[in-house]
Amino acid sequence: MTTQSLPREGRARTTAPTTDIALIAAFAALISACAYIGAIPVGAAGVPITLQTFAVMLTGCLLGPVRGFLSVALYLGLGAIGLPVFAEHSGGLGSFTGASAGYLWSFPIAALVGGFLVKYVARQRRTRALLVFLCSAAASVLVIHPMGIAGMKLYFDITWHEAMTYDLPFWLGDFVKTTLVALIAAEVHRAFPRLLERG
Repeated sequence: MTTQSLPREGRARTTAPTTDIALIAAFAALISACAYIGAIPVGAAGVPITLQTFAVMLTGCLLGPVRGFLSVALYLGLGAIGLPVFAEHSGGLGSFTGASAGYLWSFPIAALVGGFLVKYVARQRRTRALLVFLCSAAASVLVIHPMGIAGMKLYFDITWHEAMTYDLPFWLGDFVKTTLVALIAAEVHRAFPRLLERG
């Protein structure tokens, strides 16, 4: 029996996992590409500013908590095996213990939290950019920045206050990136209202 001979519901069940896998892989590739854009070291820590966080939060807000988490985890897995998918064309396990390690570890959790908030808190109002902005910003403030600060504190063996000053240069850029995430995600959810059904 071919897929075409199946009832419509049967075809949907058959193609849904394939679509999920394709979306997870595509957004992992998007995060990888965005890691190369910018890559400008800033602040005393020298951690580069890239569009990684933009892509990570867009992934979570569009794909939802499960697929968003899996997509970012796939991206980190590719970097862990040595592919140069991280900022400044780096890769390997050493990236997970460096100055920016806290940020890397935070990415899948942030995508999960952002996706959860968009799917279960914003719900049908996810077509409103302001609500998506608040969901994405919450994930960034509650997950990415705290874990990034903790990572720099451990790596440089400095005080919490010093680590927070290292993190400060990223806030303005994150505001701009979160705004872009909100505008894009709201429009995509307006065009594809069922996108998060399997997220």
